[in-house]
Amino acid sequence: MNTGQGIVFVCLGNICRSPLAEVVARKEFARHGLDIAVDSCGTGSWHIGEGADPRSVQAAAEAGYNLRPHRARQLDGEDFSRWRWLLAMDRANLRDLRRLAPDHQVERVGLFLEVAGVQPGGDVPDPYYGDIEDFRHMVRLVQQGVAGLVERLRAG
Repeated sequence: MNTGQGIVFVCLGNICRSPLAEVVARKEFARHGLDIAVDSCGTGSWHIGEGADPRSVQAAAEAGYNLRPHRARQLDGEDFSRWRWLLAMDRANLRDLRRLAPDHQVERVGLFLEVAGVQPGGDVPDPYYGDIEDFRHMVRLVQQGVAGLVERLRAG
């Protein structure tokens, strides 16, 4: 995996899964001495400028991550050239990213848990319509995915 330009995590609204992946990756990459930029965004525009979902904030805080400063943003065309990897949190967002990516940059798009070597073809389910336990499950999956990315990045 080329780490030169970093990673952007992508979900639907950028208020649950992708901002969590961003803060977990930032913390774990730093802890392992990996100097890799990270960001997050959503494919949809519904939540631009809003903070993370309060349930994401709570579940993240329980696990030691601070989502309070987050402000949602939407994917833009420059993300495809700005980032080495655009990692979708689920297959629906992966399809959207592949559809939106310029032909010569489709190879920059991947499924988060698959690229991490954790769960081929696996999604981080959207907890938005669920309860706090769904958000806690999301945190565990994201932590596993980031741990897999750390291993992969450290291996070169």
